[in-house]
Amino acid sequence: MPADAGLAAPRPLGDPAASAPVGPQASGFRTLLYKEVLRFWKVSFQTIAAPVLTGVLYLLVFGHVLEAHVEAFPGVSYTAFLVPGLVMMSVLQNAFANSSSSLIQSKITGNLVFVLLPPISHVEFFAAYTIASVVRGLVVGVGVLAVTVWFAPFAIRAPLWILAFGFGGAALLGVLGLIAGIVSDKFDQLAAFQNFIIMPATFLSGVFYSVKGLPSFWLAVSHLNPFFYMIDGFRYGFFAQSDISPWFSMAVVLTALAAATAIALRMLRTGYKIRL
Repeated sequence: MPADAGLAAPRPLGDPAASAPVGPQASGFRTLLYKEVLRFWKVSFQTIAAPVLTGVLYLLVFGHVLEAHVEAFPGVSYTAFLVPGLVMMSVLQNAFANSSSSLIQSKITGNLVFVLLPPISHVEFFAAYTIASVVRGLVVGVGVLAVTVWFAPFAIRAPLWILAFGFGGAALLGVLGLIAGIVSDKFDQLAAFQNFIIMPATFLSGVFYSVKGLPSFWLAVSHLNPFFYMIDGFRYGFFAQSDISPWFSMAVVLTALAAATAIALRMLRTGYKIRL
């Protein structure tokens, strides 16, 4: 009997036969997820501590300069208003960075083949990268909140909305990061996604201001930005005040997540720019 008799032949990513793992194959998802979480956790000083420090610096600078001049919500100090926006901005940016940087590094260094050879389905591949991105985003968000809340203590009014938008926003940006990593062939292309799409979208989403104070044209533009709904809904969980209904914001976030998920799964199933 051949030495490899009884061993399942490796199936490429996107093979329909790999979509329903049985027995030992189910460990492939857990192993990939563990690898993705460990990848950022091993360099936590860079991936977690640095974003927390950045969030604190934003709070200190903007809060010190504008505290006495701006009141975005009635009865809410400007420094307190900043905290949820900075937390959510950190969650979104780091969730995107996790999946996108991991995938582009694997493509450039050539070790992506070791992920494609095992019998891991495209759904498992997608889930592992997305969940790891959510974990990193939420860990950074909790760190930013734990530090910044000392400068502006307040009572949390609707914690379920905080959790809903935290998980939804992190998942959406994790999926977008996966798409960016698939499409990009080098770090310059990935940097273009982050510098010209993700960064402007987060900064122009109401992190540092209430969109109600904008001129009508820019108010309409803000309502076209899905990042606005994530941050506005997330802020509602803290103060029970927002620029728009949290139910509508959640509908926008879930719709965007569903669309991004469909695109990412389609890319992975067909092996677009991954299976050479």
